[in-house]
Amino acid sequence: MLWRFLVAAVLIVGASAATTAVAGLLQVKDIVTLISHNPGIVSKQIVLPAPGQPQTILLIGSDHRTGEPFRDSNTDTMLLVRLNAASSTINVMSIPRDLKVEIPGFGIAKINSAYTDGGYNLLIKTIQQNVFPSFHPNHVVDTNFTGFSDLVDAIGCVYSDVDHRYYNDTALTGYSSIDIQPGYQKLCGDNQSVHGALPFVRFRHTDTDIVRNARQQDFIRWAKDQFGVSRLISSRDQLLRIFGKHSTLDKGLQSEDGILNLFNLVLNSDGNTIRQIEFPAILPPPGPGPSYVTAEPAAEQASYARFMAPTPKAPASAANPAPASVKGHKHLSKIDTAGLTADVPDGHSQAAQLTRAGMPVYFPRWILTGSTYCLSLIGNCQDGQEPASEYVHSYPREYQIRDQRGVGHAAYRMTLAINPVQGQYYGVQGTTWTHPPLLASPSGTRTVAGRKLFLYADGGRLTTVAWHNGPDVYWISNTLTSAIHNQQMVSIAASLTRATG
Repeated sequence: MLWRFLVAAVLIVGASAATTAVAGLLQVKDIVTLISHNPGIVSKQIVLPAPGQPQTILLIGSDHRTGEPFRDSNTDTMLLVRLNAASSTINVMSIPRDLKVEIPGFGIAKINSAYTDGGYNLLIKTIQQNVFPSFHPNHVVDTNFTGFSDLVDAIGCVYSDVDHRYYNDTALTGYSSIDIQPGYQKLCGDNQSVHGALPFVRFRHTDTDIVRNARQQDFIRWAKDQFGVSRLISSRDQLLRIFGKHSTLDKGLQSEDGILNLFNLVLNSDGNTIRQIEFPAILPPPGPGPSYVTAEPAAEQASYARFMAPTPKAPASAANPAPASVKGHKHLSKIDTAGLTADVPDGHSQAAQLTRAGMPVYFPRWILTGSTYCLSLIGNCQDGQEPASEYVHSYPREYQIRDQRGVGHAAYRMTLAINPVQGQYYGVQGTTWTHPPLLASPSGTRTVAGRKLFLYADGGRLTTVAWHNGPDVYWISNTLTSAIHNQQMVSIAASLTRATG
């Protein structure tokens, strides 16, 4: 999301420059001033790009503050961003913080330790020697956690599709505290509150590095869909002032030439579509000892090649970037139940707990084979280290969502678990809020057994399938990593059945 703000700022430069050259240069100077609050990063590892050439940016999320030693700092996020004028997408790829590497001069450790042990130079060197040998960053942007929270508040918070109950008490476990209920809701910075966006995107206590990366990228997608470039432009000075205060950028980016070069690149590419490239992580088995993530070198190089490669631009007549499998409209006479299991009794049991939902309750007749409903009465989806009382009204949950105007809407959420140990949950959401931001731009539609479904895709995988029933809307949310196949998502949504009684 921080990268989005920087791209929006560059677009503003172009808008001003289109009026007069002088106004454009003044805008450039203003932007440079706002993002140069902290001293710039100087590193021989950073290779400044020639004008018009593709750029690779290393985006870091940390708790580091300018002037403090790196040994007192940690990074939760290492995100690579690729800009190419020949590409129809901005490519992004997360490097798992728990990736097992050999840090030069320090030995075997998790890759995030390289940042703590030696700052930017050692982190870049470690990536080059252990992960991506041909990695040569053109720019580095390091934003601390306070900046993230302040930016979320500045844009008016982000409506997020929270997949399960997030609860942790530092006093009991030693891990960062968090207290967020499942379901579609607005997450804010709230001065880094346990109910806010920062603990949500940083959480990793009971899942994996891969799921956290997916959660962070989903949060970026939700923010992008909710706030267009025009909204960011109108808040330009405020956002850039926050960004500059809490960020450290390389010297090359803190210059008029650097900003103009970046602007020209964005101007000739498509800054509205993000393509997520999956890191080929091998997750550790559960058990004692260091929980290292590993990867096969050949798979790493293949992923990096996909990250660096431009996405071909579609013909002007094909403006919709969604793949053929989710574009357009098709009619299917019956539900395809491959890979699904009928589970009507448990669906009725969930509905029976929603006595004050404030709307008709629907549940899917068919669920993914091997998955189970989370139910507070039996505690099958709660963290054993936390009090059971914190999950009493979570599975299932009935509540109210407040829209952008503050108007309340009835809502409920059913949560299903595929693999709680690996953080794999999907959900059933219902609300009387007919047009929430999540459902603003469908990729396509399907009519299955007479029911019209709206499809929402990201990178070719369905993240959401929705059904409107009068003023009410219901949807199936995929896991954060989109583990459920497209046809199964469509079939689960098509099987939504009204509870009786």
